[in-house]
Amino acid sequence: MNAPNELKLPAVSMEARPASFLEQWTSYWIDAAQRSVLFLDVLREHANNMLEHERKGLPPLLDFDYEFLLDARTFERPANYALLCILGAHGERMEDCLDPAKPPVIVLDPRAGHGPGIGGFKRDSEVGIALHAGHPVYFVVFFPKPCEGQTLEDVLKALRRFVEEVARRHSGRAPVAYGNCQAGWALALLSADCEGLIGPAVLNGSPLSYWAGESDVNPMRLGGGLAGGAWLARFMADVGAGEFDGAWLVQNFEGLNPAHSLWKKYYDVYAKIDTERERFLDFERWWAGYYFLGREEIVAMVENLFIGNKLERGELRLCHGCTVDLARIRNALVIFASRGDNIAPPHQALAWLPAVYADTAALKAAGQRIVYLLNNKVGHLGIFVSAKVVRFEHRAILESLYDIERLEPGLYEMRIDNPTGDPDCKKPQYSVTFVPRQVSDIRYEYPKHRFERARAVSEANEKLYREYLSPWVQAAATPWLAEFAKWAHPMRASRWMWSETFMPWMNWVAFAAPVVRQNRMPAGEDNLFREMERGVAEVVTAGLDAGRRTRDAAQESAFAALYD
Repeated sequence: MNAPNELKLPAVSMEARPASFLEQWTSYWIDAAQRSVLFLDVLREHANNMLEHERKGLPPLLDFDYEFLLDARTFERPANYALLCILGAHGERMEDCLDPAKPPVIVLDPRAGHGPGIGGFKRDSEVGIALHAGHPVYFVVFFPKPCEGQTLEDVLKALRRFVEEVARRHSGRAPVAYGNCQAGWALALLSADCEGLIGPAVLNGSPLSYWAGESDVNPMRLGGGLAGGAWLARFMADVGAGEFDGAWLVQNFEGLNPAHSLWKKYYDVYAKIDTERERFLDFERWWAGYYFLGREEIVAMVENLFIGNKLERGELRLCHGCTVDLARIRNALVIFASRGDNIAPPHQALAWLPAVYADTAALKAAGQRIVYLLNNKVGHLGIFVSAKVVRFEHRAILESLYDIERLEPGLYEMRIDNPTGDPDCKKPQYSVTFVPRQVSDIRYEYPKHRFERARAVSEANEKLYREYLSPWVQAAATPWLAEFAKWAHPMRASRWMWSETFMPWMNWVAFAAPVVRQNRMPAGEDNLFREMERGVAEVVTAGLDAGRRTRDAAQESAFAALYD
């Protein structure tokens, strides 16, 4: 018991006392050393994940249970595609939430360098949201290697068989089709070729007008012209013994934003190693799985689409006497694009409309309904994988398809009003309106004459290479050389090199990482040296961004000088 007049002093918390300069310095360097070990362990695990995925044959990375229904490799005209039926996930079965009144949904993933899975590699995905809404869900995957002699025509015939099978399983009801990026324009080709086969088609970040874009913002559209045309794609496929390595396409994507791909992506993991590890590894399992395309496929894509821009012009020829005309599409289209997308911006998603339809009256006369939805900031991949986008925009699209099919023919902008800001809110907490637009509103000016000249140069170069050099390259390209070129590719080598299989000293990292996690001593966010570190990281990011802007401006100038 205290004496009556004893002076009582308030307790002083040592945590409340400001840390001295020396204490902050010590705390920071302990934290930095621990983060370095854990970051190296992330790179090691990432490398091992990539190698293990390769050993398993690069299976689709879906977070759902599924069964194979059709394998197009067994068709009369084989293609390396397959149709899956989604059965459920994590103990939940499709039958538990199935609504027989709702149409089936079929999701097509892009074959643009990566493997399948982006539409369903986590619960909050296009597959997940459709399954949760009560739709029967099907998924189209593809295999790492193309079938011999595979063409775009073969792929489209396989997709047609898949859609017919889904409709057959649901009393002939046309399925709702989702096409992501490259799969979006494949879906457009299928819609134009097979009237009445598909219900509403949702094209997410899908380029259909390949020359359109904004100067110094969308430099990828210039790449084919600066490389001299489609001959380079044929050359790379020749070196690969008839197969084009999709890692080259992924490298092009990463080159668009070197500040992110070379620095920020990795620094964010290092800076937040305690929370970002699993997210990084989950995404990189898909990002680092590179698939191949056949020589004829990739050359046809580059020559007819990316450089020739023949799709919007009605000149894309799939076979003798068979051309694709987008004006033949009769199923309702929902075009989802983003102003923050520098790979397939709104320009490329929408500029085909005035090229195909002279005016709004022509669109209405065709009996067509086209709805577009614009996001203001999400990037290309965010259109498919952002949980917030999936839980709100994609859900709103899916819940509005009934209304879209009952619109009068015409062009509409889809507006979503969500005053709550909650991506999981339900109607009437959010509302959807369809604002009538005019085809004349869709105007994206660009120097068309330059691209016409680039196309002509590409055709000349491709013909010269095909006739005079390609036979020699094909004769020299052995399977051994193709395999060496595969594993020596920078996109693979920069990842597998961190495995203990190739760097034995990484075994020490594997041993030290669990010990570090058990004895983690993170520095506070207000630590002086953590703040200095973030400042240096921002400077590096700004420097790489400045270099990118200089490079993009130089590419624009070079393209203009070559083809003006």
